[in-house]
Amino acid sequence: MERKWWTLIAVSVAMFMLLLDITVVNVALPDIQRSLHSSFADLQWVVNAYSLTLAAFLLTAGALSDLLGRRRVFVAGLIVFTLSSAACGLSGSPLVLNLARAVQGLGGGMMFATSLALIAGAFHGRERGTAFGVYGGVIGAAVAVGPVVGGVITSGIGWEWIFFVNVPIGIGAVALTLSQVDESRDPDARGVDWAGLITFSGSLFLLVFALVQGNEKGWGSTQIVSFLIGSAVLIALFLIVELRQERPMFDLTLFRKRAFTGASIAALAISSSMFAMFLYLTLYVQDVLGYTPVQAGLRFLPITVISFFVAPVSGRLSVRIPIRILIGGGLLLVSAGLLAMSAVGPSSGWTVLIPGFLIAGAGIGMLNPPLASTAVGVVHHSRSGMASGINNTFRQVGIATGVAGLGAIFQHAVVSHTTTALTHANAAAAGKGVAVAPGVLKGLVVSGSVRPYASHHPGGPTLLHAYTVGFTESLTTILLIGSGVALVGSLLSFALVRSSDFVASYEGAPEAEAAVAA
Repeated sequence: MERKWWTLIAVSVAMFMLLLDITVVNVALPDIQRSLHSSFADLQWVVNAYSLTLAAFLLTAGALSDLLGRRRVFVAGLIVFTLSSAACGLSGSPLVLNLARAVQGLGGGMMFATSLALIAGAFHGRERGTAFGVYGGVIGAAVAVGPVVGGVITSGIGWEWIFFVNVPIGIGAVALTLSQVDESRDPDARGVDWAGLITFSGSLFLLVFALVQGNEKGWGSTQIVSFLIGSAVLIALFLIVELRQERPMFDLTLFRKRAFTGASIAALAISSSMFAMFLYLTLYVQDVLGYTPVQAGLRFLPITVISFFVAPVSGRLSVRIPIRILIGGGLLLVSAGLLAMSAVGPSSGWTVLIPGFLIAGAGIGMLNPPLASTAVGVVHHSRSGMASGINNTFRQVGIATGVAGLGAIFQHAVVSHTTTALTHANAAAAGKGVAVAPGVLKGLVVSGSVRPYASHHPGGPTLLHAYTVGFTESLTTILLIGSGVALVGSLLSFALVRSSDFVASYEGAPEAEAAVAA
């Protein structure tokens, strides 16, 4: 077999491992919570620690690969990801797990930043389109099967193995890459924008930390206010640094194109609404409805499978239908899907989510291919790597801020609604209700210990019902907020994305082929 096909196999295996690890984690979160006695904030950091470091390091990893060599950085990313996966599985506390997840994000950023460049360097002409088609299929397959695979592994041998399984795969991918993949680099590379990396990552960390800890520390506390101010100051410094750089890692001049701005907003909107919502939907399906990880994974299949089949259709339609119709229409479907999911109530079964899953899944599939092609299609092909990196950064920032922001609202709401429901239950019981002090109830809700506590409490059924009422009402709240975010993203996409912004070289640009496939 020719070396170029080995390159495709190596990159595809690595990306399948990376993306599968993202999707399987959601299904394993309730088991992680019980095993490590994690709080609600700890669960948010399991997702956010990864997204934060991936978003912060993605563009820097691209610059490093141009300077040091793409294969070298890709292999380094594989090694970091593999070792940190082992550390995740061996974690004995939430802190250790989240630190290991952060390191995983660094490795993931190195792999993401170099994967398409390695394929583009190995393939030319029509074969490049075939290679990118395979690459896109691998990404879709990882997303589609992730929840079920995660459920099977978690239920069968434990949540630790969703991380341990990466170790032999990672070792094999490293060996294959070193033996079969050619090295390449950019002879004009000038180094790393360290000032941009520090200010951007610092701002993002302070913002997410403030959102996650705001309910616990108090939104008016000195720490939270200081972190929010610090985040604003650092992002302002980041913008100044990037404007003054000759070759910035985050080229702000690209936003002069309205279509590029629209694509960036769309990437942020889809991630901060639908993708951030998976954490809370998973907790609902497992913690409230009581399904096992396998059963939960199977129930998420409608949304992943339909997006998998709609995506290639959308990719083909993107050459016949205005891009803004597909992007704006996809976000509109996501908004409608989240709105449909908000029909959940205390007595609902999981089937109430099916209409919303199908609508939102179709929206995701419709949106992703044209969104990727727009990000690179409105700039000169020589800047497509930067454009793609910025779009992916917006995606990861959306997940991190979406999980944190929705979590802040959800956590406050679930404590409030559960307290109210329990008060009403106690009043109806005429003095024979469940006696749980407000502070204790808040601690139970925040730590995810309501169900274990109720199993040993004489008024357990009443407490569980109050928690179910509080949880579903709070879930409805953030589903409506997510629907609103997706709707705003849709309207801005319709307004900003115009076919006239696409550059003349787009049709034949190899980077465009890559984006459409992805």
